[in-house]
Amino acid sequence: MKKLLMCLLLLPICFFAMVKADELNLLSGKFNLADLQRDLLPTQQWVPFPEYQDRAAWSELTKTVAGTLLNKGNSYLDYQWQVVKASDYLAYERTGSRIIMEKPMNENAIALSNLFLAELAEGKGRYLDQIINGIWYFTEMSTWSLSAHLPAFQSSKRTLPQEGTHVVDLVAGDIGSMLSWIYYYLHPEMDKINPEISKRLKKSIQDRVITPYLNRNDMWWQALAGKPNQMVNNWNPWCNFNVLTCLLLIEDDVEKQRAGIYKTMQSVDKFINYVKADGACEEGPSYWGHAAGKLYDYLKILADATGNKINIFNQPVVRNMGEYIAQSYIGGDNWVVNFADASAKGGGDPYLIYRYGKAVNSTEMIDFARYLQNKRKPSFKSDRDIFRSLEDLLSLNEIKNGSGKLPTNSYKWYPQTEFLYMKDEDLFFAAKGGYNNESHNHNDIGTFILYRAEKPIFIDAGVGTYNKKTFSSERYDIWSMQSGYHNLPQINGHDQVFGASYKAQDVSFDPKKKLFKLNIAGAYSSQAAINSWNRSYQLKKGVLEIIDKFDLKTPTVSNVIHFLLAGKPVISGGKIALNGGKYHLEYNVAEFDAEVEAIPQSDIRLSQVWGDAIFRLSLKAKKIKEKGTYIFTVK
Repeated sequence: MKKLLMCLLLLPICFFAMVKADELNLLSGKFNLADLQRDLLPTQQWVPFPEYQDRAAWSELTKTVAGTLLNKGNSYLDYQWQVVKASDYLAYERTGSRIIMEKPMNENAIALSNLFLAELAEGKGRYLDQIINGIWYFTEMSTWSLSAHLPAFQSSKRTLPQEGTHVVDLVAGDIGSMLSWIYYYLHPEMDKINPEISKRLKKSIQDRVITPYLNRNDMWWQALAGKPNQMVNNWNPWCNFNVLTCLLLIEDDVEKQRAGIYKTMQSVDKFINYVKADGACEEGPSYWGHAAGKLYDYLKILADATGNKINIFNQPVVRNMGEYIAQSYIGGDNWVVNFADASAKGGGDPYLIYRYGKAVNSTEMIDFARYLQNKRKPSFKSDRDIFRSLEDLLSLNEIKNGSGKLPTNSYKWYPQTEFLYMKDEDLFFAAKGGYNNESHNHNDIGTFILYRAEKPIFIDAGVGTYNKKTFSSERYDIWSMQSGYHNLPQINGHDQVFGASYKAQDVSFDPKKKLFKLNIAGAYSSQAAINSWNRSYQLKKGVLEIIDKFDLKTPTVSNVIHFLLAGKPVISGGKIALNGGKYHLEYNVAEFDAEVEAIPQSDIRLSQVWGDAIFRLSLKAKKIKEKGTYIFTVK
């Protein structure tokens, strides 16, 4: 019977494991199920944190933050657990709002995590009743998944939880992972009160996370359905990490546990295979913590659980993925390179960056983590990601042992992802090639951003608060996704088009000349009638020169060159004053008419970054030409 169970569990895995010869498969290609069976340790041997009963160890581990942990826990002793109503789920269908459903659920999760950490720090059972209330609340819920995510995984394609269906999305995984740690640490204490609590908790985690993961290969983020050229983004390592945590801490059936763990290894391989060898995160720095950062979490807990036998931190692509976050940092008010949906402000979690840097032996990451930490007030945050909170406790003192600094290289070229960062005097320039179906894609092939003295001049707006349109067929109705609201041309009346076939061509970078060139014609539809549109960027002693050389078939509409600006420009002849006149954009006034449009930022996700408004400068060609060259200079 056990052999039959193993075959049934592995049959879909083996079937969907057929891969192209050039795929890395760093986990399942290097390690097999027999390795996992041999090396997997009992839970008590691999968990790197003290046992609940070891009060001396917990006192030592939390000594610098115990007051914070207890104060937060105390603040939730009278917390009233919030109900997520049916109408909250329906709101996503009716109005497109996600927040109505997500806010109360997330607040409940944060309350439970703070109560749990306080109990670990104090160890007197004072928070136990409220923890049990939280457990009871979550096990009473119909689903741990978000209303915005349910339609993709349910046959009903609706936002209300479907009877008899459980799916693993980002939040269901997070909740399952957090509750698994609570079960691991507190189930003996809860059993003293009533064994039904732990029994119910364990079954809920199995039913809502482990069983659907083992039984399904059609959850898109698993990337196990054999679809060619499938996008694999941050959902993959994030969800697989959570499933792995539940399997390690909850599952007692050894064969089912190991088969499930090996399945996560095959799935995570799909993410590593998808990421380019240069390690750049096409989703941008805001998503690094959920993409490369979650890969680190996954690989770390897998290495811990196997006595460091299954460990791929020495692989160059894993290191490259980590160092991307340091290279993408501009400075100032935590400005970062923010292509796609990423925010222009961030920098990353210094504790996570530090741990990742240690794992891949990157001095660059360790120095950057310390630089970030030294810029900030000492703090300890706790949310539903319990593993990171526990890991943070191990990093609190280590990260202080040394000074930090930013990377000193003058450029960083990502040849596969086609991202380029250049520094020259006090300029920080970034541009991209790529294609118009990247994860969290904007139609933005050939765009650039420019900062001077760590302040934004030419920008990428990013994305507003997620709603029903954000990840739907209406995504490119949103202004910030369109090429017309990036630093790009509208050619013959046409903006860029979404799709994997719309991509940059003839991309090259000359580090000696600090020159980046590409043909962006392939990003536009055939209706734009473009033979070629070659754009180049060159940095010369603190000056940026932009040259557009074009060849059109049958132009009928004037070209418009758009620039998105952080501050209001002032037009004066062939010079446009930027950032209060500190810098100027020079152009041929005989060739263009210039207009400025204010774009109010009423969405809080954007206004927190840019303030009340950003500005679009549009240079409209006075003549319709088949061929020509436009030159723009920023001084």
